[in-house]
Amino acid sequence: MKSSMYIEYQGKQLDEKEIIAKAKRIWVDNGNKASELKTLKLYIKPEENTAYYVLNDEISGGFPLD
Repeated sequence: MKSSMYIEYQGKQLDEKEIIAKAKRIWVDNGNKASELKTLKLYIKPEENTAYYVLNDEISGGFPLD
């Protein structure tokens, strides 16, 4: 099955894959190997224009939805 998810708000359209890719880059940018990322939790808050993440229950934070 092929699936896609988009988040639309305030005239913007965000692709699920792009948001996940940003979170994965944060993991790698923190000196980790991509293969070591086992869990990724994303919380999208359009009203704050922010995606919050928890990576391997170790690293958490947020980034703007641009």
